[in-house]
Amino acid sequence: MWLRYSCRDAIFTAFSILMATGLVASYDLDVGSTDSIKNTAKQMAQDLVSFYHGDEPGQTPGLLPQPYYWWEAGAMMGSLIDYWYYTGDTTYNHIVEQGLLHQVGPYNDYMPPNQTLTEGNDDQGFWGMSVMTAAEYGFQNPPSDQPGWLALAEAVFNTQAARWDPENCKGGLRWQIFTWNNGFDYKNSISQACFFNIAARLALYTGNSSYADWAVKTWDWMVGVKLMDDNYRVYDGTHIEDNCTTLTPYEFSYNVGAFLLGAAAMVEYSNTTKNSGDVEMWHERVDGLLNSTENIFFFGNTTEDKVMIEIACEPVSLCDTDALSFKAYLSRWMAATTKWAPWTFNRIKTLLSNSAVAAAKQCTGGDNHRMCGQKWANNSGQWDGTSGVGQQMSAMEVVLANMIEQSKAPVTNSTGGTSIGNPAAGGSDEGRVDPTGRYYKTVSTGDRAGATILTIIVLFSLLSGLAFMMTDETKSAADNWASFRSTFSAASGAAVLAALTPGAKKPSVEEKGKAVAMDRSSSTDTGEKIPTVYSAGRLQKRPESMSRRETRNRMSAPGIFAPATDPTTTSATNTDRRLSSNSVGQRSSVLRKQRQ
Repeated sequence: MWLRYSCRDAIFTAFSILMATGLVASYDLDVGSTDSIKNTAKQMAQDLVSFYHGDEPGQTPGLLPQPYYWWEAGAMMGSLIDYWYYTGDTTYNHIVEQGLLHQVGPYNDYMPPNQTLTEGNDDQGFWGMSVMTAAEYGFQNPPSDQPGWLALAEAVFNTQAARWDPENCKGGLRWQIFTWNNGFDYKNSISQACFFNIAARLALYTGNSSYADWAVKTWDWMVGVKLMDDNYRVYDGTHIEDNCTTLTPYEFSYNVGAFLLGAAAMVEYSNTTKNSGDVEMWHERVDGLLNSTENIFFFGNTTEDKVMIEIACEPVSLCDTDALSFKAYLSRWMAATTKWAPWTFNRIKTLLSNSAVAAAKQCTGGDNHRMCGQKWANNSGQWDGTSGVGQQMSAMEVVLANMIEQSKAPVTNSTGGTSIGNPAAGGSDEGRVDPTGRYYKTVSTGDRAGATILTIIVLFSLLSGLAFMMTDETKSAADNWASFRSTFSAASGAAVLAALTPGAKKPSVEEKGKAVAMDRSSSTDTGEKIPTVYSAGRLQKRPESMSRRETRNRMSAPGIFAPATDPTTTSATNTDRRLSSNSVGQRSSVLRKQRQ
């Protein structure tokens, strides 16, 4: 009897172990098999889309739920375009088209009014890069009554070019677009990178040299302020208060990745214009950026065994919600680089293959036992206990990137591109940094007169109604008037009289002490009240628990980073080689922004 039960228990235990093992080992990725890559990516895409509800009744297309910011939904749309491009699966194309078109805003330039409290140049830039990808990959065109993907990318470019800031640090874009957002005094590399990336790709797609000039201008500004050093290391940003002389030295993978793809596009553009000198220059820059990328953002001994890592925060588990997605973009842009810089293929393919295998191996989390975490390198394939849009998007992108050799080449206007453009899109400068002028027309004398008349009518109606309600039909008119007068005290009567007297000072809510404190960090009245929140003695635009990208700017394990290159020790020869034909001083600046 004992033996029978012991055997039964042993069999049950063994079966349970086998079942558990089967659940944990969800992905057995073979990067040499197209079917294996597609099957793995399909499941990863399903899990990625499970975080998105914008296509459901009552939800807003193109938005992710908290804690994800607006820009990451745009980045996710780009990932789903990649999914279609590599696999041919159209399952999510309707989500992409709906989301990309719903968020364009009233001027078709990805500046929706409801994002003014968080939108910066890099946020807008990510939507711009996604629609640029849609144009290059031949994604299904929008309906004829909607702007084309190319036109939307051009609109983003034009609105950002208008923000180029030569008055501070001789150029560059600020991080933030609107003055009340924390970080308006910061010029960060990702804003420059997005603008450079879009400009270079627009130059290649359209053949318009004006875009190429802006790409050169942006590159030269980055080098001039030392945000990109002689070793092609890209640092986070710099403040305008000290004329951009003090750098924030942290390095993030999406900065170098965006510049890498833009530089590859400039190689191809230079080839099409048959400018051999520029081809050589941009070839050298691609190599420099790729060296920097491998040395900093891949963990291992040699190219043959290195795996991607977000070095600024991943080793110490301090990556914020934004940073958890950065490896998705590095994977995406490294793979795309090989199409315009084909000599990089073998090296990039090896790095991405290693990373894809490591990423898929640790995707064993969640109730379905296949959710992906962030940590791929040096973790023995163990899930790190985290999951989310960023982690899922990163794993899917690096897996998909292993099909780049089989994928078709990006198109341009001259090689089969069908996306409709509009070089003047977003061209009106009005309201680019002032939503008052952007979303509301100027108040005219006629508007004021009409408002006055309507106010008088409303007040007369209210007083008539009040008089009617207080009239006692059993009393004479004289008695009713006496009763009406006695209802109001001298103080309240004075207030009513003041309210009806033209030019009289109105009592404010603040004077009564009844209002919640509100404030603006801009001297311009935008018509939009912004709640003031204080944390640690500093003005915040939202509670500290929701502060954006704190990790990116302030959190880092001691000793992870080498200090930024001292501007006084930079080699003049190397700097000159990395500058383009026009001097930095002759250029204006395009980017500005950082949230603290």
